[in-house]
Amino acid sequence: MRDFVLAGPIDMSEGFTDFFGTIGLTGAGLVTKGIAAVIAVIAVRMLFQLNSDPKTAMRKGSMAVGTLFIAVLLALYGPTLFSTVTKSPAATAPKN
Repeated sequence: MRDFVLAGPIDMSEGFTDFFGTIGLTGAGLVTKGIAAVIAVIAVRMLFQLNSDPKTAMRKGSMAVGTLFIAVLLALYGPTLFSTVTKSPAATAPKN
């Protein structure tokens, strides 16, 4: 049998800090992904609670799909969106 090397060794001696840095998540990114996961669970729960009445089911279903869409966008682009909010005004002020 052949011996395949899928990835090189990584020093994880600092624990979770190294792990989240390796997968590309910072503290803000992890919080954003957690919020997106909670919103996605709420959207899926909304989908499971649809009525048999077509008019009500259509309205509640479209709200659930919209909520799920927002959760996906937040999971994909959340750190980018919130990075503009957390920058201090002194760092973005023009220099004379």
